[in-house]
Amino acid sequence: MLNHLKHKLFMPGLTLAVVFSLMLVATGSWNAWQISQNFKGGVVAEFQLEQLVGEIIHLDEVLTMSARMAAATGDLQWEERYRTYEPKLDAAIKQAIQIAPETYADHASQTDAANIKLVDLENRAFALVHRRQTGQASALLFSSDYETQKQVYAAGMGKTTDALQQRMQSSLDAYGAALSRSSLISFVSLLVLTAAWAVILILINQYIHKRRQAERRLQAAKWQLEQSNASLEVSKTALRQKADTLEQTLQELKKTQAQMVHNEKMSSLGLLVAGIAHEINNPVNFVYANLDFVEDYARDLLDFVRLHQRHYPNPAREIQSAAKAIDLAFLQQDLLRILKSMRVGSERIREIVLSLRMFSRSDEAALKPIDIHEGIESTLLILSHRLQAQPKRPEIEVIRDYDTALPLVECYPGPLNQVFLNILANAIDAIEEAAIAQSEAEFPTGQIKIRTSVVEEQVEIAIADTGTGIPEAVQKQLFDAFFTTKPVGKGTGLGMSVSHQIVTEKHRGKLTYFSTLGRGTEFVIQLPIQQRAD
Repeated sequence: MLNHLKHKLFMPGLTLAVVFSLMLVATGSWNAWQISQNFKGGVVAEFQLEQLVGEIIHLDEVLTMSARMAAATGDLQWEERYRTYEPKLDAAIKQAIQIAPETYADHASQTDAANIKLVDLENRAFALVHRRQTGQASALLFSSDYETQKQVYAAGMGKTTDALQQRMQSSLDAYGAALSRSSLISFVSLLVLTAAWAVILILINQYIHKRRQAERRLQAAKWQLEQSNASLEVSKTALRQKADTLEQTLQELKKTQAQMVHNEKMSSLGLLVAGIAHEINNPVNFVYANLDFVEDYARDLLDFVRLHQRHYPNPAREIQSAAKAIDLAFLQQDLLRILKSMRVGSERIREIVLSLRMFSRSDEAALKPIDIHEGIESTLLILSHRLQAQPKRPEIEVIRDYDTALPLVECYPGPLNQVFLNILANAIDAIEEAAIAQSEAEFPTGQIKIRTSVVEEQVEIAIADTGTGIPEAVQKQLFDAFFTTKPVGKGTGLGMSVSHQIVTEKHRGKLTYFSTLGRGTEFVIQLPIQQRAD
C-alpha cells in the first residue's frame, strides 16, 4: 500500500518540481535582465553627459582661442569662427541640462554667471577689434578679470565632473546591491531546488529498490562534478590570463593612440605656423623692399624743400601758413627717423618669420643634415616672451656654450625642434616655480645654459636650468606616457614621453638627465652625426 502511494505521487511530484524550477529560473532571469537594462541605461546616460561636459569645456576653449586670435591678429574671420561655435556651446549646455538637470543645476549658477561675464568680455574685445584697437582687446582678454572668470568657469565644470563621477559611483553601488540581492535569491532558489530534487531522488531510489546502483550513480556524478570543477578552474585561470593580456594590450593601444593624436596635433601646428609665416613674409617683403625707395624719395623731397627755402626765403603767406600748419621744420627732422624705425621693425618681423619657418620645418619630413644651433635659436626665439622679466621673477638669462666646430647632424628637423621646445619650456616652468617658492629679493637671476659638443661619433646637447629640480618619486615616471605634475588643463603628460621616443627611436640616440632637488636639472641629448641605413 505504501509503495503504491509513493508510485502514485512520484509523477505529480516530479511535474511540480519541474514547474517550480522553471518558475524560479524565469524569475531569476527576468530579475537579472531588468537589473542589466537599468544599469545599461544609467551608464549610457552618464557617459553621454560626461561627453557633453568635455565638449562644453572644449567649445569654451575654442571660443577663448578665437577671441584671443582675433585680438592678436585683427582678423575678423576669427569672430566668424567664434559666432559659429557659440550656438554649439549653448546647444551642448541645454542637452546636458536635459539629460541630468539635477546634476548640472547644482553648479549652474557658478558656471552660468562666469560664462555670461566671459561672453560679455569677449564681445567687448570684438568691439575693440572692430575699432582697430587690438592692443586693448588683447589686454582685456588676458586681464586678471578674464582669467578669474575662466578659472571660476573651469572650477564649476570640474565640480560638475566630480558630481558625475559620484553619480556614476552611486549607480555602480546600486547595481552591485541589486546583483547581491539577485545572487541571494538565486542561492535560496538553488537550495529549494536542491531540496526538492533530493526528495525526488529519494523517491526514485525507493521506487526502483536499487540502492547500490543509485550509490554508484552518485559516485559517478560526484567524480564528474570534481572533473568539471577542475576543468572550470583551468578555464578560469586561462580566462584570467587572457583578461590580463587584453588589459595590457588596451593600455598599449591607449598610449599609442594618444601619441598619434599628439603627433598629429604637432604636425598640424607646424603646418599652421609655416602657413602663417609664409603669409606674413610676403607683405613684409613688399614693405622692406620699398623702404629703400621711400627713403631715397624722402631725401630727395627734403633736399628739394631745403633748396626751395634757400632760394625763396620769403614765400607767399598761403605757403607760410601751410608750412606752419604741418610743422614743416619738425617734419624735416622726424621723417628720416620714422623711416629708420620702420626699417628696424621690418627687419625684426623678418627675423621672427624666418625663425617660425625654421622651427616648423613643415617641408622637411625626411632625414636632412642641419645646423643644430639654428634649431635651438629658433626655439629660443619662439619662447622669447617667456624668457622676459615677469612680475614675480626677473628675466631668465640664456648662456650659450656652443661648439663652433659642430658638424651638421643628419636628423628630422621638425620633431627634433619639438624636443628642444619641450625641454626648454619645462626648464622655464621649473625656474618660475623656484621663483614663486622664494621672494623676488632672494631669488637670483634664473639661468638656462645650453652646451653643444662632439663626443666620439655623436653630437651632445646639454640643457641645464637653475629651477626646482625633479623629486625622486617623479624621476621614476618622467618618461612614462600620461604622467604629469602640472595642473589639469596645462599638461597632457606626453611631452617628455614623446621627446624620449623621438630621440631614442626616431634618431637612435639617448636622452638622459641629472637633477638635484632645489638646485636644478640638466637634460643631455646624444645624437649620431649620421643615421645608419636600415
